[in-house]
Amino acid sequence: MNFANNYDAVVVGSGPNGLAAAITMQRNGLAVLLLEAKPKIGGGVKTAESTLPGFLHDSCSCVYPLAVCSPFFESIPAKFQPEFIYASLAAAHPFDDGSSYSLEPSIIKTAAQFGEDERTYLDIFETVQAHWPNIVSDLLMKTWYPDHLRSLMKFGVEAILPASTFARKKFKNAKAQAFFAGMAAHSMLPLHKPMTSSVALMLMLAGHHRGWPIVKGGSANLASCLAAYFISLGGRIETSCEVRSVNELPPARAFLFDITPTQLLDIAGNRFSSFYKWQLRRFKYGSGIFKMDWALSEPVPFTAGACKSSATVHLGNSFDEIAAAEKRVWENKDPIRPFVLFVQPSLFDSSRAPEGKHTAWAYCHAPAYSTTSLCDMIEQQVERFAPGFRDCILGRHTVNTRELQNSNANYIGGDINGGVQDITQFFSRPVLRSSPYRTSGKGIYICSSSTPPGGGVHGVCGFKAARRVLKDIFHMVDRAQSEFTSA
Repeated sequence: MNFANNYDAVVVGSGPNGLAAAITMQRNGLAVLLLEAKPKIGGGVKTAESTLPGFLHDSCSCVYPLAVCSPFFESIPAKFQPEFIYASLAAAHPFDDGSSYSLEPSIIKTAAQFGEDERTYLDIFETVQAHWPNIVSDLLMKTWYPDHLRSLMKFGVEAILPASTFARKKFKNAKAQAFFAGMAAHSMLPLHKPMTSSVALMLMLAGHHRGWPIVKGGSANLASCLAAYFISLGGRIETSCEVRSVNELPPARAFLFDITPTQLLDIAGNRFSSFYKWQLRRFKYGSGIFKMDWALSEPVPFTAGACKSSATVHLGNSFDEIAAAEKRVWENKDPIRPFVLFVQPSLFDSSRAPEGKHTAWAYCHAPAYSTTSLCDMIEQQVERFAPGFRDCILGRHTVNTRELQNSNANYIGGDINGGVQDITQFFSRPVLRSSPYRTSGKGIYICSSSTPPGGGVHGVCGFKAARRVLKDIFHMVDRAQSEFTSA
């Protein structure tokens, strides 16, 4: 690789975290080079015509509740913000009897669906909602020392519980328990694991606070907006530049890697101490996903009305069914009746399909590195709640866990979260250090979702890693976010 200019920092990987790191340093006056192995930037936030011409599908996901809660995204100037579209309902959960529960903007309206558990739902969420800005600030921005301990305690005392314990302790209604299970299953952990409740509670609070938006025109527009802002600041992006060794990089004082521990060892392992390499090798990756995209002739014919007003639909019926599916995958077995996360963006964004036509995508969790096709199982689950769905299909595209890793090297074994997000790796992600973003190599940092606060499109991992660099090497504090203490 030949680079004519001198740079203060080089960022490898252009997912949301890599872009966030590059922006944070560039807007503080550093000269930053951003390198991407693929021809297009974005990492997991890309959009393509994977089924038929004119039908736009996102490579991984397109629903971003954490993006609109993120302090990093809030710091981006309005003209470089993507356009977010909000469905009437954040999410819906249909049942076999044709009814459904939905996550509405209003806590009161959501609670009203819960019958005998209505008062319980109100007690849980009304108490915490007033503290939500403080809670999300600490959960996303603080690794060790929360600024709003009292607010966080209101959220965290019971959020640490397994979803199985929380749901059965709080809710008497089986449908309420199932609804909670669908939220907790986003953790990609068995529901008997500690902290799975925290994932459910955070997503539900985000739905009440701002909603679960999609990006107009596809998730690639989010990456494009961030890249445009970075370039406007004077940053430089080079694509089709696969980095195999840190020795290939141009001289700089800081190198930030938006990659996972396995790749970091391959690229820069010769710069690390034996102990740090041992720590990285112990990092655990989680389950993968099997993903499907569809081109459709018409909207999905869901039986439950709420499903027609939500971009996101959870397909799993009961708590026991969802819990069994997640446990089976965790045990490295293919699911029999998988929990399916289903998204229908074209209902709310007509730019994603030809006029009168629609797109949809879905995934279920699968054992890491599995090549088993789960196409029939997923479509059976959709058909179960939307009879006639298969008659609407004009084209389909599938991606198994190995194919997913081939398309994005950060998705080790199909793991889209950058590693298991259990209670152990919540506090030691990727390793247990005073700053998780520093490595033992001089000037080398990691800024991917393998660092706190973990998976999700929020850019905070890169933002915090860059702020660590500013303090460590350049003795600066990020001017755009000086109200937060150092990462």
